[in-house]
Amino acid sequence: MIDKVIVTGKRKASVARAVITAGTGKVTIDRQPYQVLPTIRRLMIEEPVRIAKEQLGDFKFDIAVTIRGGGVESRIEAARLAVARAIVEKTQSKELKKEYIAYDRSILVADTRRKEPYKPGDSKARAKRQKSYR
Repeated sequence: MIDKVIVTGKRKASVARAVITAGTGKVTIDRQPYQVLPTIRRLMIEEPVRIAKEQLGDFKFDIAVTIRGGGVESRIEAARLAVARAIVEKTQSKELKKEYIAYDRSILVADTRRKEPYKPGDSKARAKRQKSYR
């Protein structure tokens, strides 16, 4: 197994970087334990960890996640992606990877949708301004 793995996860404007090392099972997000998050967000971070514990048995890794940019939800989704990718990279387990994808593909595969650019001469990407004449 590899000593230290650094993995990234992206969602919208958020970029999360996860560093996984051998340890006691602590998961921190921006230097705080993930348990301080609100319930739903905490459960989103716990999902990859719980699946890994179920698949591997013991979970002796420390994961430190730092997040830059984006809004509240996209930050959590980027962190979830980074945590899952870090665990798969550290353990090199094909069974765990299959289990993640069977549970929810978005745990390992990033959502590549981005904001559509504005069109020339308009203030929005799609809807055009209506005219009151003609």
